[in-house]
Amino acid sequence: MTDNIASLRQRAVHAALGKIPFDRLLINAKVIDMVTGEVREADVGLTGSMISSVHPRGRFTQTENVDDLSGSYLSPGLIDTHVHIESSHLTPEKYAEIVVAQGTTTVFWDPHELANVLGVAGVQYAVQSSRNLPLRVICAAPSSVPSTPGLEMSGADFKGQEMQTMLSWPEVAGVAEVMDMYGVLNDSERMLEILDAGLNSGKLIEGHARGLKDEQLQAYLAAGVTSDHELTSAEDALEKLRAGLTLQIRGSHPYLLPDIAATLLALPHLSSQITLCTDDVPPDHLLEKGGLIALIRLLISCGFRPEDVLRMATFNAAIRMQRSDLGLIAAGRTADLIAFDSLETLHPHAVYVAGSCVAKEGKLLFTLPAASNVVPPRNTMHLAPLSEDSFRLKIPGLNNGKARLRNIKGARFTQWSEVTVSVQEGTVQVPEGFSLIWVQHRHGRHDAAPQMALLEGWGELRGAIATSYSHDAHNLVVIGREPADMALAANQLIASGGGMALSQHGKLLAQVEMPIAGMLSDLPAERLAKEFKNLRELSTQIADWEPPYRVFKAIEGTCLACNAGPHLTDLGLTDGSLREIVNPVLEVWPDNA
Repeated sequence: MTDNIASLRQRAVHAALGKIPFDRLLINAKVIDMVTGEVREADVGLTGSMISSVHPRGRFTQTENVDDLSGSYLSPGLIDTHVHIESSHLTPEKYAEIVVAQGTTTVFWDPHELANVLGVAGVQYAVQSSRNLPLRVICAAPSSVPSTPGLEMSGADFKGQEMQTMLSWPEVAGVAEVMDMYGVLNDSERMLEILDAGLNSGKLIEGHARGLKDEQLQAYLAAGVTSDHELTSAEDALEKLRAGLTLQIRGSHPYLLPDIAATLLALPHLSSQITLCTDDVPPDHLLEKGGLIALIRLLISCGFRPEDVLRMATFNAAIRMQRSDLGLIAAGRTADLIAFDSLETLHPHAVYVAGSCVAKEGKLLFTLPAASNVVPPRNTMHLAPLSEDSFRLKIPGLNNGKARLRNIKGARFTQWSEVTVSVQEGTVQVPEGFSLIWVQHRHGRHDAAPQMALLEGWGELRGAIATSYSHDAHNLVVIGREPADMALAANQLIASGGGMALSQHGKLLAQVEMPIAGMLSDLPAERLAKEFKNLRELSTQIADWEPPYRVFKAIEGTCLACNAGPHLTDLGLTDGSLREIVNPVLEVWPDNA
């Protein structure tokens, strides 16, 4: 124990005994007890960053400062157990300004989006840029760089040595989501090294067990994985909980929550291994609806008691994070606290971080400057301007005739399909009801030509949508039908350093510039949210969205080769189940007339 912590504890002991004043006394609160489930009247004494006493109302009055909470419900600060801050497209300080005011005081950040662009330097940027914030940012060491080796190329490759380096940093608390499930189950040397580094560190190992069940799920746990946020159904959640995984119920797939809630509520008791996470939240939703607080309200609407959901987001999360200093309003714990108006609306009247009031009525009390000694990583679009011809699907050796091609069908849960197409003057004529998906490596690690495939189940796009933010390799991705529109949107991103763009009829409809690593913006949060919302709304002029799967958000994940089924990457058309790159051409019939 360092001298300053020892001194703080000694002062807290003396304050709890009434020998010295508290630094701050919170009076007239209704404390939500995460251990017993009670809501009880109490005052809370703070000494420095620590809770020094939770006692009956009025027992002590000696204090340097007093805050009358007037019957507010006092909860520990919220803990987000798995988040990619990059999905907000905000820099860490701007992200913190929003979520801290909503009551989130701790996050477990997996910066694997940055790492897939920048390598270890991306994780260093995440660590350095999140220091000295009112948000406690705990980082994970990304294991998914890339998420599917051999099927895609990102900006780096992480193996055992990189993991050992990152896990040695005090800011890093574990191995981030292990997405290469196939590698784990098939003794890949790379995954053995990564898991070995995690196990030897004694730190957490996060899972990504999408679609795993029965013996495969058991084997995945046996490898050392201890949590999962990739819940695909109520049955899936129950099997994973029974297997012993810590569930991280996430807010990014809300259509699953009513069934998951009903299943969990039917159990004999609510496990302490149920936690909450946001995973991915875009900037406009983060501002308008909230991050973790929006998920808490949604779960309450699904039938959970507010006290139980708050326990998932505080005490359960602290247990998961192995942080005995967080998650509970009790003497000796860190004074991260939220004063809510009621258990029905959960509006945060005040937020305390390490004993100081940092936000009131949903607004941070001060502006956070960017870290002065951290240079944001820019200039990551290593591509020359593209011609329209780059967006014409061609079949080698076939100038005119017909061909039978494999194609991608569906969104999120993709399937293989086949279609016969006409080829005229070397270009495939996109059939009715189909569109094109195009991917180009943008990290400068290889100069292979762009990859293209036919996309079924997305309708006929009336323009193009381009993004440099594409899980998880973050190569440049464009979907559309017309080469001119696709080239316009792509070139706009190359020129601006990345982001998202919409084009139609030869004109740019909207663009959100993200020059930091091709995924983060320099803009203030309110302006970025407005631009992002505008782009999403204008995208309806290009695509006919069909929730829950064919939605705007699906654009960002359409190249996830680690998932089952077909996906297009910078290396070609891949089969996520077989872990193969597949030739899309099945048969050709040249026109010899």
